[in-house]
Amino acid sequence: MPSGGPTHKLPAASQFPEPPSRQDEPPRASSRVYGRQRSGRGPVKPMRAGREPSQKGPREPRRRPSGKTILKIIAGLLVVLLVAVVGLFFWIDSRLAGIDGVLDDYEGRPADTPGANWLLVGSDSRKGLTAAERRKLATGRAAGQRTDSMMLLHIPEGSDKPTLVSLPRDSAVTIPGKGRDKLNSAYAIGGPKLLVRTVETVTGVYVDNYMEIGFAGFVDIVDAIGGVEINVRAAVDDPKAGLKLKKGTQELNGSEALGYVRTRKGGALPDFERTKRQRQFLGAVVKKAASPGVLINPFTSIPLAMSATDAVEVDSSTGAFDMLSLGLAMGDSPVTTVVPFGGNELIPAGGTAVKWDRTKALALFDALKNDKPVPKDILDAS
Repeated sequence: MPSGGPTHKLPAASQFPEPPSRQDEPPRASSRVYGRQRSGRGPVKPMRAGREPSQKGPREPRRRPSGKTILKIIAGLLVVLLVAVVGLFFWIDSRLAGIDGVLDDYEGRPADTPGANWLLVGSDSRKGLTAAERRKLATGRAAGQRTDSMMLLHIPEGSDKPTLVSLPRDSAVTIPGKGRDKLNSAYAIGGPKLLVRTVETVTGVYVDNYMEIGFAGFVDIVDAIGGVEINVRAAVDDPKAGLKLKKGTQELNGSEALGYVRTRKGGALPDFERTKRQRQFLGAVVKKAASPGVLINPFTSIPLAMSATDAVEVDSSTGAFDMLSLGLAMGDSPVTTVVPFGGNELIPAGGTAVKWDRTKALALFDALKNDKPVPKDILDAS
């Protein structure tokens, strides 16, 4: 400062009056944010450069099961499945009803041949049906027991397809010790044992296994698998069989299927058409029963096993393994045919019976005995 000049002094802070304070008003903060006057009364909070670090430690990675653990789990499941299958197998075997003496040896019996031969019989037994069920199924009240259908199934040892041959129930045959009569009379006279002996005598084919099923079991099996799909080639209206079906592919329940294989309506040769329907139906049942949707589902496979073992009767030497072989053979789309026949024959008991074409019938049965495919000309003739 130049000497002698006036001297200016800033007033002391105490010389300025303080503004009156308002007790009810919080102190105002006067600050600047980024160079501009900040509004609001709250204190300025410091800015954070980023999120605060978490107080928790880092997550541990999820542990995946090792290959050895996965193999142990798979092996355990396979063991459980194997035990269940084996247990089911023996359970089914214990439930099969065996008929003693059906396949007993006798003098002059044909020699055993390669492959396996089954005699499959559908009887008209009303056993197990109430009076109301008989009326519903239109089975009638006939006494006794006769064969409603008979088929001879040959399962070859090699890779050839099985052969399923229908034996018309009204076939004229010689029944051992009883003379000339219809084939189904053998069952009515001497039961399964005489029927097997008659079939072996007239065909020359050794029978390894025998199985029969009655009306009640027939219906139960079809209902257990939820019905079967059948292509009805012509409309059927048969009050005697309790059946009325339209033409075309349709689902049949147990009672409808029973009527379908029993009816004699349709075709110029009713008995011949009947055997064709029986083979068609048997193939449809096995195909449905062997489908994954039935076998894998315990709610269908177990009722089916129970119905099947309750419904069928077999010879005392036939077990669950044989039944499995039968099911596999029927699921292999067997060649189906009927014994070649031509004309009718008068029988001593009265009435007429179906007369087989002896030459062609022998050629058919010789092929089965020798475990060979049936010649095509025989199949075409049938």
